[in-house]
Amino acid sequence: MNRRVVITGGASGLGLAMAQAFMGQGDRVAVCDADPAAVAAVPEGLRAEVADVTDAGAMDGFLAGVEADWGGADVVISNAGIGGPAGPLETLDYADWQRCLSVNLDGAFLTCRWAARVLKAQGTGLILLTSSVSGLFGFPGRTPYVAAKWGIVGLTKALASELGPHGVRVNAICPGAVEGPRMERVIAMEAAGRGIPEGSVRAGFTEGVALRRFVTAEEVAAMALFLASPGAAAITGQALAVDGHTERTT
Repeated sequence: MNRRVVITGGASGLGLAMAQAFMGQGDRVAVCDADPAAVAAVPEGLRAEVADVTDAGAMDGFLAGVEADWGGADVVISNAGIGGPAGPLETLDYADWQRCLSVNLDGAFLTCRWAARVLKAQGTGLILLTSSVSGLFGFPGRTPYVAAKWGIVGLTKALASELGPHGVRVNAICPGAVEGPRMERVIAMEAAGRGIPEGSVRAGFTEGVALRRFVTAEEVAAMALFLASPGAAAITGQALAVDGHTERTT
């Protein structure tokens, strides 16, 4: 299709799965990531740079380079995020709270600020933001992450209203528990924060959804492809779950 696709946090995990999915359709894809090792290991043909989404200067440099070389973008995916600390709110460190909100929400702001200007000027385009089922439900013991992901949904809806008259769509994808190393780290962190075995945390994730399983990165990437397709031309301002249907959160 030769679309121009930009993805933050795109050198590993869910971001890389989305990058590969778009590349598989013949699109040009540029990613940034804060992990130099992950950037160095990306597949051939994927444009990748080291940039921390909380660093305004680094993000401006990455995005300006894409704009200079490609003349703009067709799909911009604000995907970078971290899980943040786990545990009762009164036990959490303020710096950890700030770091979680900065990566998840400030990074989205910096990405969307550029995307809004570029896509608005073009009169077309799609912004996708990675939220979470945590952006739809309140999960105990994960207050920083939940607050950030609810913020992503709010940003999505407000920006969709701003940009819709200019032909630009904005949606959020809300994954459930996604198979992979990142989810294993989240399980270990939650188990430590709640003082329970990792197996109990894992069981809680799967038993709380109708399909009784984790989702895959490829399933989430498939939603991104659909939202970027002509078949989704009337879909904007939505927070769409890819989670196996969450039925309970504890």
